[in-house]
Amino acid sequence: MASNIVKTSTPAAHSSLVTRDIDKIAAPTGNVYESVAVVAKRARQISVKMKEELNSKLAEFASSVDNLEEVFENREQIEISRYYEKLPKSTSVATDEFLSGKLMHRRGDTEESANA
Repeated sequence: MASNIVKTSTPAAHSSLVTRDIDKIAAPTGNVYESVAVVAKRARQISVKMKEELNSKLAEFASSVDNLEEVFENREQIEISRYYEKLPKSTSVATDEFLSGKLMHRRGDTEESANA
C-alpha cells in the first residue's frame, strides 16, 4: 500500500520559542494558573519600565518643526528603537525570573518565595 504523504518545507518553530515544563511552572505556587498570573503581572511591570525608558530616550528627539536636517538626525532615534526591539520580550524575562526563584509573590496574608 503506497503512502500519499506529501512533505512540505514548513519553517521550523521560531528559535526564540521555548517549550516550558508546566509542572515546573506550577511548582512554586501549586497552581499553574496562579503561576501564570504572577508571571503576567511581572511581565507587565517589566514592559511598563521598558516603555518609560524608551519614551524618555525618544523624548530628546521631539521637535515641533520637521525639516530635512531632522530626518538625517533621526538615525540615532532609529538605532535606539531597534535596540529596544531586539531586547528579550517581557514575558520571557518574567518567566525566567519566576523559574529561577528571583521573583517574590504574595497570596493573601502569607508571603511566599517563588523558590520551588
